[in-house]
Amino acid sequence: MSRPSVIINLTLGLLWFIVHLAINIFSLWSRLIYNIESYLISIGLFPKYRKFQLERLKYLAIVVDSREAKNVAKIEQFLCWLSTIGVKYVCLYDIDGVLNKTFEPTMNGSRDVDSGNSHDVGANIKALICCRSEMTVEYISGSDGKEGIAKAANLLCSTYFNGDRDARGNDEIVFTEADMSGALKAIGCGGPEPDLLLVYGPARCHLGFPAWRLRYTEIMHMGPLNSMKYGAIVKAFYNFSKKYQNFGKFGFLILGNRNILQ
Repeated sequence: MSRPSVIINLTLGLLWFIVHLAINIFSLWSRLIYNIESYLISIGLFPKYRKFQLERLKYLAIVVDSREAKNVAKIEQFLCWLSTIGVKYVCLYDIDGVLNKTFEPTMNGSRDVDSGNSHDVGANIKALICCRSEMTVEYISGSDGKEGIAKAANLLCSTYFNGDRDARGNDEIVFTEADMSGALKAIGCGGPEPDLLLVYGPARCHLGFPAWRLRYTEIMHMGPLNSMKYGAIVKAFYNFSKKYQNFGKFGFLILGNRNILQ
């Protein structure tokens, strides 16, 4: 190799090392700040995190990567933390159904029928007695996502072709949102929309959580489950309580070129 080529290669190698080192230092610094802040919040050093309103957090959803969902101790600790904070209704989701298979056989108590009816949920509802406080937990998996919407569509089509058509004799197939919600409820895949969804995993996405239950949901990525912190959960709830949400007053549904005020 010629001397200029060697100099160029050394320069590029040095630049790559500097950039890589800077990224690692920034990552370590961010994680250190995260751990320190979470610890200070957990011991109650910041007054604003000691008391915050949970009235808006009526339904919480947790998405966990299936590989991390096998950590039973972490999940149980997480549920106890949520119960201690005051969360009353939780939906746990992983795409492979690890949580459902792991916790459903060992849950104490039977299905909470009253809670299930009041929240309009499917079949995977159990009453959890955790940290001396009752908390209702729903378990769903990937089968409640794409498979659920396919079953609901099949139910609607079979109902239509079996004679339940428009009373005015209209043969055009028209399914409303209420029809789909009723079909999802009938097959056990219906449920309330979470106010807040916390994602624990490597990807910054909901990992297949049923999309029809996320229309107005606030989504926060919390990092790996193994590094979860009590203070980080408290901070997430505090930040959610400060969010301004203007839905519920006026909503617009765009159909073709028409704007319909709901």
